[in-house]
Amino acid sequence: MATVFKAKDNVLNRFVAVKILKDEFTTDSDFIKKFNSEAQSAASLTHPNIVSIFDVGNEDNLYYIVMELIQGKTLKEIINEDGKLSWKWSVNIAIQIASALETAHKNNIIHRDIKPHNIIITEEGLSKVTDFGIAKAVSNSTITAFGTTIGSVHYFSPEHARGEFTDAKSDLYSLGVVMYEMLTGRVPFDADTPVSVALKQVQEEPVDPITYNPSIPVSVNRIILKAMQKDPNLRYQNATEMIADLKMALKRPNEDFVVLAYRDDDSPTQKVPTIYEIEMEKNNDRNAPKLSDKKEEPKKKKKASKFSEFMAHHKFLKFLFTIFLLGLLFVIVCVSVMFGIRSARVEDAYIPVVVGETEETMLTEEDAIAKLVKAGFDENNIKVVRESHDTVPAGYVFAQEPNDGIQHKVTEKITIKVSTGKKIVKLPEILVGRQIDEVMVEFKKLGLPNPEITEVTDEEKEKGMILAVEPEGCEGEEIEQNRVIKFTVSSGSQYQDVEMKNVVGMGESEAIKLLEDELKLVVEVKYDENLSKPDGIVLAQTVEEGKIIKENTKVTLTVNRWPESHSAHFTINVASFYPEVSAPTLDSSNSTGNTTSSQAKNEKVAIIIYIDDIPEHTNSSVSKTETNYTYTSTEYSGLKNVKVNVGGNTRYNAMVDFSQEQNITISQ
Repeated sequence: MATVFKAKDNVLNRFVAVKILKDEFTTDSDFIKKFNSEAQSAASLTHPNIVSIFDVGNEDNLYYIVMELIQGKTLKEIINEDGKLSWKWSVNIAIQIASALETAHKNNIIHRDIKPHNIIITEEGLSKVTDFGIAKAVSNSTITAFGTTIGSVHYFSPEHARGEFTDAKSDLYSLGVVMYEMLTGRVPFDADTPVSVALKQVQEEPVDPITYNPSIPVSVNRIILKAMQKDPNLRYQNATEMIADLKMALKRPNEDFVVLAYRDDDSPTQKVPTIYEIEMEKNNDRNAPKLSDKKEEPKKKKKASKFSEFMAHHKFLKFLFTIFLLGLLFVIVCVSVMFGIRSARVEDAYIPVVVGETEETMLTEEDAIAKLVKAGFDENNIKVVRESHDTVPAGYVFAQEPNDGIQHKVTEKITIKVSTGKKIVKLPEILVGRQIDEVMVEFKKLGLPNPEITEVTDEEKEKGMILAVEPEGCEGEEIEQNRVIKFTVSSGSQYQDVEMKNVVGMGESEAIKLLEDELKLVVEVKYDENLSKPDGIVLAQTVEEGKIIKENTKVTLTVNRWPESHSAHFTINVASFYPEVSAPTLDSSNSTGNTTSSQAKNEKVAIIIYIDDIPEHTNSSVSKTETNYTYTSTEYSGLKNVKVNVGGNTRYNAMVDFSQEQNITISQ
């Protein structure tokens, strides 16, 4: 619908994006309505994950919107480049998109075209939802699409594809499709034609994303399936519910806490209209008469003139009249040809040479004109052009046209060029300290020849700066235009200028190789942790892209480093907490009181291991006589609070550093 330009806001001194409706749509009221709808919808929304609208208007039939300029890539470009994204990063992006939709839905605005192409990931990792071009304000909680359905068929909700009721749950279905594509690198439904894709959206169930990417946690897999339920009533009812499950998935990824409901389909088989079925227009001309039924009207005879009737009755006179006309035409042609030949007959003459090769043979303007007139040429046909000349004195002729030495008509146009002498120009007032390229432009405008340039190295003066001029003190003076000026120019430092490139988003080794090998910069690396972005990529650089710097300049890169994950190995002496169970017993029949037998009581106890208050391991049938109960936790990173509960009592409670392998022994 529109073309987007990068523009400069001169009032606030910032770059913006300007969206302008294409010329072919400015006469289409429907497109203009949708274009204005984008501005009205998005301008009413204020949210960090929604592109801001600064201005909207119409000037000289140009419909435009001034928007926030986002530096980054679309989510579609990132998926095309990286394929499958990490599940944590994908969930983080989904939370931001859902948060944007939550604000829009609360303002009664449905986006209706959520897809990776309309989601921009900034260089800081922030997600921005854009293109509210087909959003519509909800009226009475209902939207029904009559006519052409607008959107992207791979991300349609089933009700949108059928042209039925669409609301906030339709946007959540599209968000489910976006999550599916982020985690699998593919859309859930694809076919050769848009209609086929729409049919699949309505009729087929998606393949579980975990089938294509086994690393997807169970909870995330079920969140996607719930968002993509065919029945809107079985999906998340609002973005707030979906955000809650997404945040829970980050804490408990492998737990099955997502509630999926399924509808019993007992309805009988019935005929359903096809998607995008267009009702053909009926032929209103079906009863129109056929061509064969039309009766030809008889042609009316033209009424003959009296002259024609006379000639028809006197054929001999008609013949004589024809001969007369032909003869008259012949006489007219002959007279015209003779007149043309006569008028074209002009006397010829040689054009004399009025240009001298030496000072003795040179002619002044007056002498040259007199010589041409004497040869028979009209003074009014002689054109004089005055130009400066380096060798011919002022007032003398230095060129003529034609100058071929053959005969010409005396009415021929003749041009002679008369010298005005050497041209004098005034040099710029300041030359030393300026850039040579800038001065060369001014010299060209003045018609001066290229100066002689001598380059010398100078560590203090930038490359191209004029250090001296010869002749000295000629600045601002008048000189002949053909005079050659000499400049001494700085060649700059021994280090070359280089343009800083953007390495944010690159891998650490790739970025260092580019900056050190290609740009010859000194790279220093520091590390930071950002779980929302891939491990090992460059998060920031101290020198901005496009800045001109010298080789050997130090540049500091901030590289994302996720903490290393390790496991903890627990060894629990359960029996040490229950000494009375494993103590020896006395045989009641032995009156001496000596120990004759021991019998361990077969009692069980529950062991629960918590990591940050989340149950990591549970076993409710551990014998109280167990002295070497072992368990190895899953991998974690950083400091975690570990609690070990034996028989309902906390036997261990401490912060454990998972930056390295841990062996923990627990006993009384």
